[in-house]
Amino acid sequence: MTKLIRKSAGEPLREAMRQAGLSGPALADRTRVVDATGRGISSATVGKVAGRGASAGDRVRLRTAWLIAEVLDQPMHRLFVMPAVSTDTVER
Repeated sequence: MTKLIRKSAGEPLREAMRQAGLSGPALADRTRVVDATGRGISSATVGKVAGRGASAGDRVRLRTAWLIAEVLDQPMHRLFVMPAVSTDTVER
């Protein structure tokens, strides 16, 4: 599964959350609204992606990044590093 990497240790994400006036739990709740399945992502996942320190995680699933970017009305590439093309997936 494709994984993206949060930019600058999550600072652009935290700034976008501040600008939107959303806490981690509020962002998680809003992801359920934009998710066609209604599942969204958990508050714990938002905390991991937006957090700092040892509990923070740099890698996120594409679906998670998309839901967060959609709620924050931000292009994904502003918040996450997009994966480069891998020679493993390019047909020869």
